[in-house]
Amino acid sequence: MFVFWGDGSQQAKDLVDAILVRSTENFNWTFIFILSVVFYVYWSEYKKKDYKAIVAGFSLYGVHWLYEIGNAVIAHFFGYPLWSVSNASTTFILLIGVCWELSMMFSLAGIISYKMLPEEPDTKRKWIGALSMAALFALVESFLAGTSNHSFIWVYKWWGVLPVFVTTYIPFFLACNFVPYMEKKKQYIFLGSVWGLVALCLVTLIPLGII
Repeated sequence: MFVFWGDGSQQAKDLVDAILVRSTENFNWTFIFILSVVFYVYWSEYKKKDYKAIVAGFSLYGVHWLYEIGNAVIAHFFGYPLWSVSNASTTFILLIGVCWELSMMFSLAGIISYKMLPEEPDTKRKWIGALSMAALFALVESFLAGTSNHSFIWVYKWWGVLPVFVTTYIPFFLACNFVPYMEKKKQYIFLGSVWGLVALCLVTLIPLGII
């Protein structure tokens, strides 16, 4: 049920080769429902004036997009991504490593992590929270990699639970646990830089056929 490392198998490579990025072949109405849930959550936080929660959400989500773009670039130049999703597991694949459902989950993950912290957490609590959430998400990804419809695909034998925990999920949750408590100016710099880079990469790399 749980898979902890990629196996380098031909089956894994064939599944990745078959991925249909931004194809509407499996599209259905759950796309709209999930989008409405995300919109409701963010608008509710805005109405409550919990701007830190919104910052937390956008902080993690922006970092998530940078990682997904990087993963797609790796796939383009080295043949296979570090992680990918299968056609059978989703209604719409945004980039080779992320589907609509997964991306929308990450748009809320930062808010969830922020909400789990005490009102004024110290540095230790922020780190503990980030490490705990990172471990949980890495474990869930291990489960997804073992599903029969190959919800997650790891091709490289050296990529798995441990590297995804250290190099991916810890930075994700550090962003949402620390950025909301920065000075406003630093928050703007962080979010502006991350999302500006995301936008630049998308508008240049997609037309070039790289991602």
